[in-house]
Amino acid sequence: MTDHHYALGVTWQGNRGTGTSGYRDYSRDCLLTADGKPDLLGSADPTFRGDRTRWNPEELLLAALSQCHLLSYLHSAVNHGIVVTAYDDHPVGTMSQVGQGGRFTSVVLRPRVTIADPAHAELARTIHHEASENCFIAASVSFPVTHEPEILVG
Repeated sequence: MTDHHYALGVTWQGNRGTGTSGYRDYSRDCLLTADGKPDLLGSADPTFRGDRTRWNPEELLLAALSQCHLLSYLHSAVNHGIVVTAYDDHPVGTMSQVGQGGRFTSVVLRPRVTIADPAHAELARTIHHEASENCFIAASVSFPVTHEPEILVG
């Protein structure tokens, strides 16, 4: 058995100056990055063999989980009146290979969220659970997706 580890970065680029002050006040745009690869632009949907220079399925799975959590989190933040001004994540996944097969065994999301109001810090931390419950991608996988959030005020 061999474990494989994957890592990438996701940064929300949608703060138009007022963060998540309202549902229409922010863009859902984000930038997906991984070492040695071209950047991949991501956003919400308008309605939802081996080239190492391209994004691979394992990295895209991490990106899908992270981006889905980001979008669910921003939506939850608006619903709870939390103004998010910045968000980035550095998820790590572990895939165990047995022979020719294998499967992901875990993913850890490490979102770093900057909010406007220090009074919302604890709520901003707890709504990660709500965002996870609302993430279609996390609900579709058969391995644990956990969160190690960091909340900043700025």
